Amino acid sequence: MTSESGKGSATGRTQGELVRSIDWRGAFWVASGVPALVLFSIGGIAGTVGNVAFAIWGVSMMMGFIQSFTYAEIAGLFPNKSGGASVYGAAAWLKYGKFIAPLSVWCNWIAWTPVLSLGSAIAAGYILNAMEPAPSADAIQAAISAAAASGQVIDEATAIASLMPIHGWTLLTVDLGIVSMSINWTFFIGALLMLLAFAIQHRGILGTAKVQMVVGLVIVITLFVIGVVPFFNGNFNADNFAPFVPLAAPYAPEPGAWNIAGWTLVLGGMFIAAWSTYGFETAICYTSEFKNPETDTFKAIFYSGLLCLVLFILVPITFQGYLGLEGMLGAGIVDGSGVADAMAHMVGGGALSALFVFLIIGSLVLIIITAMAGSSRTLYQGSVDGWLPRYLGGVNHNGAPTSAMWTDLGFNLILLAIAATDATAYFFILAVSNCGYIIFNFLNLNAGWIHRMDAGHVKRPFKAPTIVLAAGTVLAFVNAVFMGAGAKVWNPHALWYGLGAAALIIPVFAFRHYVQDKGKFPERMLADLGVKDSNDLGQRRAGILPYVTLIAGVAVVLISNYVFTG
Repeated sequence: MTSESGKGSATGRTQGELVRSIDWRGAFWVASGVPALVLFSIGGIAGTVGNVAFAIWGVSMMMGFIQSFTYAEIAGLFPNKSGGASVYGAAAWLKYGKFIAPLSVWCNWIAWTPVLSLGSAIAAGYILNAMEPAPSADAIQAAISAAAASGQVIDEATAIASLMPIHGWTLLTVDLGIVSMSINWTFFIGALLMLLAFAIQHRGILGTAKVQMVVGLVIVITLFVIGVVPFFNGNFNADNFAPFVPLAAPYAPEPGAWNIAGWTLVLGGMFIAAWSTYGFETAICYTSEFKNPETDTFKAIFYSGLLCLVLFILVPITFQGYLGLEGMLGAGIVDGSGVADAMAHMVGGGALSALFVFLIIGSLVLIIITAMAGSSRTLYQGSVDGWLPRYLGGVNHNGAPTSAMWTDLGFNLILLAIAATDATAYFFILAVSNCGYIIFNFLNLNAGWIHRMDAGHVKRPFKAPTIVLAAGTVLAFVNAVFMGAGAKVWNPHALWYGLGAAALIIPVFAFRHYVQDKGKFPERMLADLGVKDSNDLGQRRAGILPYVTLIAGVAVVLISNYVFTG
């Protein structure tokens, strides 16, 4: 394991590698899209748990902030790596099992990459609504009357469909059983947005950071305004937080109780919120692109965390304070299509709706760029380190990992066709993806103490307080409860499909390691670990503790899944 500062040169180390061209501010602005993740599930969580929603966002964000100190420490151990916490954590698990280490990298990727398709689907929905607004009640009645005059009898849904042909147009639909795939206008618009993100990424991390700084500043200010103004303009009602109990059933206004059913919904909310609130750890995906990783790494994740801490707490509070339970259960809020209009009314009335639609689309494009930047570098570094196929290690003349970016794009076109179907498919993808994210977090939070035991002698630019490192370890098991109990709230099969998606790393890694590399790890990866032989990866000072941890984690997931009812 290297203890070099890894400052490198401003133009990178060698041809074909990522380029050291940004400081922590660049990573901060690339990660500034993360607060926009609140838009992905604020309606879904509100509709699932009711008045408890604001607390779920706050608690989840605090957990993410505590966990980030572990990630900041292990990132500092590898100044020449990119790809984020999963890569740094994989190095801790390697000597305890060849197939455990790549699981961390793989799960991080399957967690982050769907942001491209899900964000594009939401943004496409807003663009479609701007192109073809929902018809008025008078227009719907006129369509029904016109049909009756011609001898036809149609219901309201059919009348709406006739007045919104763009929304209803579908080129192709394929039934896959648990979900369907649709090639429609949502798909085509979403694909164009992903291509826009790709074009921006193609310029390299410095060019990406410059674009993100401009767009990110506008979006961050917008979210801050949404989080503050309702307190002063009379659009905040403190009564909207009582009674402080979960719903009796999702998407129904009747209050429930703090019983097994209620806690199941709360854990489901905590499960899906983690996918958003923990996301600022992407700020350390760019360690090998920092001009001075020794100081930039901690600053990037710490200040990104502070930004998210403010916005992920403020926005859900004012959102709930304005809408109340009935408002949060509205169809447009739950499926996300009415969030922009609600936020416009929160701060200044319906006249601002068009502006907020534009700003939210900008927010979604911002997080799409953030996700492509982070997830493509996870694929890139996974290839460099010998976990994933070799072709993913290719970069262009700007130092952008284009081979990984094309893979991201192609995979997400498939997911976009699924997400374009309906909200059920959207949340299915989100839940399956988040199973990977919880697995990644579990492995990497425990990687903190494994690195302490196995590499305590290596210089750490930042060393987390031991009590914070221990808290992160405890939270790893809390996250396991969220996954075991909460995934099925969103889809009864989500947990099992999520575990299946994670298991796909077995054939992928086997192909790379045993077919492409003939059972040997790349020299560069071994050099980062401070070893010279694939058969001697260093002393395992942690003994059986990592294996006990894995068994305990699996047990917590299964027990939680059994105890808490969906």
